[in-house]
Amino acid sequence: MSFPMLTVSEVIFAAPLSTVLGVAALLIAVQMTRTYWRLKHIPGPFWARFTNAQRVLWVKAKQAHLIHQELHDQYGPVVRTGPNMIMFNDPEAIPVVHTMRKGFPKAPFYNAFKAYTPHGGAITVFNATDEDALKEIKNPVAPLYSATNAMTFEPIVDEVLSCFSQNIEKRYLQYGTIFDLAEWSKYYAFDVMGMLTFSRRYSFLDQGDDVGGMLRAIIAYMENAAPVPWADKLLFKNWLAHAIRRPPSLPIARFVSEAVHTRQEQMEKGYQLQRRPDFLTKFMELAADNPELPSGIVSNWTFTNVIAGSDSVGSVITTMMFHLLQHPNCVQKLYTELQSANLTRPRPRLSEIQSLPYLDACMWEAIRLHPAFALPLERVVPEGGITVGGYYLPEGTWVGGNPYVVNRHKPTFGADAELWRPERWLEGDEKYKIGLQQATLTVSSKASFLPQASSLGRFIPYNMSSRIQLTQILATQFGAGFRICIGRHIGVMEIKKMVSMLILNYDDLEGSTSPAATE
Repeated sequence: MSFPMLTVSEVIFAAPLSTVLGVAALLIAVQMTRTYWRLKHIPGPFWARFTNAQRVLWVKAKQAHLIHQELHDQYGPVVRTGPNMIMFNDPEAIPVVHTMRKGFPKAPFYNAFKAYTPHGGAITVFNATDEDALKEIKNPVAPLYSATNAMTFEPIVDEVLSCFSQNIEKRYLQYGTIFDLAEWSKYYAFDVMGMLTFSRRYSFLDQGDDVGGMLRAIIAYMENAAPVPWADKLLFKNWLAHAIRRPPSLPIARFVSEAVHTRQEQMEKGYQLQRRPDFLTKFMELAADNPELPSGIVSNWTFTNVIAGSDSVGSVITTMMFHLLQHPNCVQKLYTELQSANLTRPRPRLSEIQSLPYLDACMWEAIRLHPAFALPLERVVPEGGITVGGYYLPEGTWVGGNPYVVNRHKPTFGADAELWRPERWLEGDEKYKIGLQQATLTVSSKASFLPQASSLGRFIPYNMSSRIQLTQILATQFGAGFRICIGRHIGVMEIKKMVSMLILNYDDLEGSTSPAATE
């Protein structure tokens, strides 16, 4: 006697609904039990052992950074916040998790930052979770962002700074009226990247407005990047969801697509850039020289260039100026330092301001207090597992520290870590040194990091313990280790030039009394 062969789907649909639900419930229970036992030794909220739902709610409420800090206060330096998610708050864990070698890939959380295409998520230098894919797309463009090459962009930054000054003077300062520096800092940062990338501004500064709602759309897009990768894929990143409920549109993505298409047509016709080659031209040349690269790589490089650093730069400038204007003594210290340096007016040269200790201290204090990304920088634990804060984490665990929390670690930054005090980056009295030494990394654990940290060269502040130097480089705006931001040199230049210009040339600025918000 022979029996007909049934497929799995036929078996499922032939079974009673109660059986199907029972099997599904059993599978879910097995998975929940497995994840519970793997990390049951890590302290944290009860429900975090079974679901990521609370993580989604924290993000949607725009309170994740504050809740993360409260969780560390309650449970200690290592906290379980999801079935497979572990957070740390001690900078000592940074060289363990964010190494200078491959092996700690970004977690699936970053898939939420991949724009949907019919061929899958668009992979960029920022969101790549496969390290081989990252190497393929990062290595060709990395030299374009070197410290030496970044300095060649200074004339472009000066052009945009001039446009910024002309517009705020014409619109506000001559009338003594109030303007929102937070908005104008973003306009400046995005227009700089427009010039560097396409040789033209987006006209944010000229219009004094969020042209076409580009910036608002970016925020709306980022809000969909929830910390539950499978939910993001189910709701947004598949053909059916895309047809039924399209994700928030990105006008700036359309701008990039049109710019790439137009430039391709121009280059095919023998078009030559009149003044200087921009990033888009260089991206196209690299793609032509490396035909093995994925299709669409030029658009991906260009989109990353536009999005990745601009919002961060605007955030640092806003935070820095807010706290300076709230502390007149700090403004006076910085003004005195700038005056004593005999700088070029009205816009100091980068070579004149890149080695000013108090300017550096103010910048790093702003970055420390108000990081642009206030969620954990999640990584996947490799084979063999790791130990963080005395707890063993098995292979496959997601682990990361929230920069907002790590940068307030009191054993490292002092009991006043919640407060603005740039002097902490410059101090060296015995009491402070002892406090830092209690949390100092051992020579062996930081040895592989110091060469990379020193690669920032002249941007490293002075008279700091190696503990603070390392934390400054790795736990803030620019990421850490193997995945440290390749555009950091350009960002630092934009920040320093803007702030020094404002302090030198506008002595009647007044700050808001409302505290700067982090979401």
